[in-house]
Amino acid sequence: QVQLVESGGGLVQPGGSLRLSCAVSGSFFSINDMGWYRQAPGKERELVAAISSGSSTNYANSVKGRFTISRDNTKNTVYLQMNSLKPEDTAIYYCKLPLYGMDYWGKGTLVTVTS
Repeated sequence: QVQLVESGGGLVQPGGSLRLSCAVSGSFFSINDMGWYRQAPGKERELVAAISSGSSTNYANSVKGRFTISRDNTKNTVYLQMNSLKPEDTAIYYCKLPLYGMDYWGKGTLVTVTS
């Protein structure tokens, strides 16, 4: 069984920062690509950022230059550093791990950006 647990969400003012973490546990050999997604109220879930096993990254245009995805393979953890947050970044943030032909998701962490 593979489990993903997100943490680090919260309430922040516009222009503020948060760092999200996604810890992976369970039975697996190695973690390859991972991604952060978000879902705002009334909207579809969208890809925010992704990182490969070789630490190549890609970002949604809406977060480029503000968000940074990184990973610590020794801790089986992926991070999302979010800077210059905007109200439109408000959403539940999920991490996803594709593994052995399945997509594993965490339960999400809520990020609210408001003054």
